Amino acid sequence: QVQLVESGGGLVQAGDSLRLSCAASVRTGRRTATGWFRQAPGKEREFVAAISWSGSRIDYVDSVKGRFAISRDNAKNTVYLQMNSLLPEDTAVYYCAQVFNPGPSDYTPKQGHEYLYWGQGTQVTVSS
Repeated sequence: QVQLVESGGGLVQAGDSLRLSCAASVRTGRRTATGWFRQAPGKEREFVAAISWSGSRIDYVDSVKGRFAISRDNAKNTVYLQMNSLLPEDTAVYYCAQVFNPGPSDYTPKQGHEYLYWGQGTQVTVSS
C-alpha cells in the first residue's frame, strides 16, 4: 500500500510563492504518473498539473500555466509543485495522486478516477 503525504501548504499573500511536496511512503517505481489536484470550498475537485511516468510530458490547467511547475526527484520518491505568483483564487486544499502503469510513457492522467493513490491534502490560502 502506497501512502502519499503532502506538505508545504500555508497562508501567504497574493504574489508570494509556495512549494508543495508529495512524498511516497515506498519506492513507487518508474512507471508512476503523478498529478496534483485542488478543491476550493463549495467547488468540485480540479486538475492542476500532472507529469507522465517517463517525465516526457507535463500538463497544466490553463489557469496555472506560467505560474506553477511540477517536478520530481525519483531518488527521494517525491514530487513537487512550485507555485509562483499566487492568486487568491488559488486558495484550496491541494492533493497529490499517483497511479502505476497508466498507459503510454507520455500520458498525463487528468481525471481523478484515473488515479489509485491519494494524499490527505495540504491547505493553501492566498490572501489579497
